[in-house]
Amino acid sequence: MIFLQPYKKYAVFAGRATRKEFWLFHLFYFICFIALINIEEMLGSEGGFFILWMFGNLLPQIAVGVRRLHDTNKSGWMYLLSLIPFANIWLLVLFCFDGDEEDNRFGANPK
Repeated sequence: MIFLQPYKKYAVFAGRATRKEFWLFHLFYFICFIALINIEEMLGSEGGFFILWMFGNLLPQIAVGVRRLHDTNKSGWMYLLSLIPFANIWLLVLFCFDGDEEDNRFGANPK
């Protein structure tokens, strides 16, 4: 259950995360996101579950993103590019690259 790994490392910004861990976590997040929207639509609620889900997953999302950048030997501060329109495309490209094969300054290869 690699998609749950970011929840085990809820606020751990040190280390590295594989592409598989990063993308499976985001797939799980997206599926739950859609499910919660549909449940709230059926219940006719105002978005309480949805907002709690988003805030509860904010820290693991940032942490797995930072660890993914560490895997490509980039600083975790580059995650702030996600706040800049069109610059976040470069961040998406970095998330798609394979990590360093050998150990880098952020730790051992997680594979």
